[in-house]
Amino acid sequence: MPELPEVEVVRRGLERWVAGRSVAAVEVLHPRAVRRHPGGGVDFAARLTGQTFDVPRRRGKYLWMPLAERDLSVLGHLGMSGQLLVQPEGAPDERHLRIRIRFADDLGTELRFVDQRTFGGLSLHDSVPGSDEGLPDVIAHIARDPLDPLFDEGAYHLALRARRTTVKRALLDQSLISGVGNIYADESLWRAKLHYERPTASLTRPKSTELLGHVRDVMTAALAVGGTSFDSLYVNVNGESGYFDRSLDAYGREDEPCRRCGTPMRRRPWMNRSSYFCPRCQRAPRASS
Repeated sequence: MPELPEVEVVRRGLERWVAGRSVAAVEVLHPRAVRRHPGGGVDFAARLTGQTFDVPRRRGKYLWMPLAERDLSVLGHLGMSGQLLVQPEGAPDERHLRIRIRFADDLGTELRFVDQRTFGGLSLHDSVPGSDEGLPDVIAHIARDPLDPLFDEGAYHLALRARRTTVKRALLDQSLISGVGNIYADESLWRAKLHYERPTASLTRPKSTELLGHVRDVMTAALAVGGTSFDSLYVNVNGESGYFDRSLDAYGREDEPCRRCGTPMRRRPWMNRSSYFCPRCQRAPRASS
């Protein structure tokens, strides 16, 4: 699933190509693409038609497009394979095209939601009252992400120490810190020399500050090269892949030498995922050895 850098790349593309444009027509081509919209496809198309998109926003992995005229936002769930593409009008339809949005201008492009696995979708939601970002009410519980200027670092440190959990679980807890997924958690923990099962209660303030710095550094570096793409399912609005997979130090490098000490990297099953780590640089806690 796309993490913060990949979603931010898509958001920036939408800001360039969609912000300020009014919707002329909406076609919902697959019902699963709007299953999170209570009124279904017909209602989604009717309510969105005639609206004007404001500047797209993001919190962690969540992307939304506020509507300028009403206290509503279009929430985008990319899921495992969702793509928001800006395509020329009249370009051949993608095989897995689910939603088409046409605009009331002469720029000659349209917005398409393409989703091979149909885990993602678009939906309309009320904005949180008083939110200047048009934050959809269904994601109001999501914490700010570490690249957000309003991220509360002090509250993050206190919450981290207070949780009776392990450090990777805490990084993936979107109510504590948003935007971090499996890939960037493994990368950040490798840089911080922390094992994924390290109890959060054992982290000192300097160590948790260091880890947070690595999270920001990893995400910033990934963002600079368009995110991480292991296949053609994650692309930006122009259909281009990211290249951070070439710079990964931990994720996906099982049996390859650690870039720090040369020890073969290991992979362990973890919460229906995998964790990649160096057994020498990232010593396991005694209970997890």
